[in-house]
Amino acid sequence: MSQTRIRELIVTPIAFGDPPLLNSNGVHEPLALRIILQLVLEDGTVGLGESPGGTARLERLQAAAKVVVGMDVFDTTAVAAAIDSALLPAVPSSHERGWTTSAVEVACLDAQGKLLGRPVSDLLGGRVRDAVPFAAYLFYKWAEHPALDGRPAVTDDWGEALDPAGIVEQARLMQERYGFRSFKLKGGVFPPDEEIAAIRALSEAFPGQPLRLDPNVAWTVETSKYVARELDGVLEYLEDPTKGIDGMAEVAKESPMPLATNMCVIAWEHLRPAVEQNAIQVLLTDHHYWGGLRRTRELAAVCEAFGIALSMHSNSHLGISLAAMTHVAAAIPNLDHSCDTHYPWNSADDVIVPGVLELRDGEVRVPTGPGLGVELDHDKLEQLHRRYVDSGMRGRDDTGYMRRIQPEYELRLPRW
Repeated sequence: MSQTRIRELIVTPIAFGDPPLLNSNGVHEPLALRIILQLVLEDGTVGLGESPGGTARLERLQAAAKVVVGMDVFDTTAVAAAIDSALLPAVPSSHERGWTTSAVEVACLDAQGKLLGRPVSDLLGGRVRDAVPFAAYLFYKWAEHPALDGRPAVTDDWGEALDPAGIVEQARLMQERYGFRSFKLKGGVFPPDEEIAAIRALSEAFPGQPLRLDPNVAWTVETSKYVARELDGVLEYLEDPTKGIDGMAEVAKESPMPLATNMCVIAWEHLRPAVEQNAIQVLLTDHHYWGGLRRTRELAAVCEAFGIALSMHSNSHLGISLAAMTHVAAAIPNLDHSCDTHYPWNSADDVIVPGVLELRDGEVRVPTGPGLGVELDHDKLEQLHRRYVDSGMRGRDDTGYMRRIQPEYELRLPRW
């Protein structure tokens, strides 16, 4: 067999520590789930990939592992088609299938780069920047995960942030540790006027530095218009204030600032109605659910054609995903805003060997080694897999966890 043929795809679910970060759905649990891929070629070359976790995505990646064996690692179009066929008709959503194909494609590109001795950014057309800017991702948060069901409290060194002063202090720590020059606040937690006050406090503490607010559809159309008016001239954009393309379009008619999304435009079929209704002016890309790095590069070109600015979405992730995000962001000419990243919240539990990826001056330098340029820490992978097995956790449930701590909690979207 050719050395470029895929011998096996090893799929490993893991669990890693996550702080008590609040959002419109509840609060992050003490553990977050991811899935690590090792795509092994006939010659022993290994390509790495990373995916969000959970039972459904694990089962889909396990199905993909069966069909990619024997395929050429350079034939990613055929690999994606084989995965699509394996998931249909059980997974009719192209968006959901994209979660699977993207993780495998990243592993293929990592392996290709290692075979060729070239970084992934070269395989995407070459980098247009040597470092990718990221924004500090601020959250309202508790000081600790409270003791629960015999489990002791789980603390962290970030401390509590439940008011404007707490958010400003968190931002100062983020800037001190990582040099961030722009800030995003995850809202939808407190009444809008309280979150407006937090943004104004950030504006006073960090004058001239870009700010954004994301309440994750916690507001009605009218509340969204109100917040947009109140923060006119303060925010660079307002992200997903209300639900759906139609709702966002209504807000956009009166909003004095751009509206952004990673919730209502998340698949190719959403682009046309969003453009026709002028519902969004900024799209947060995410290779994990747009089908991979090459599809993200294509998405950037489409957005450029329609005058839609670009940023990048993030969820709780580790270093393989950060490396992939950095490579594709480096290869997109029209990256108009700094990218999101949860990495400061989760990097202590990373599965890659330290030394390549570093947030400094609010940027990550693009790895120049072959492939993604990162190396898997096998001992850490085994440790986090054991934590996954022992935890019994198989899916994310921010609302359920919140109700275990505050039984009266009610999920309502929109809430205000």
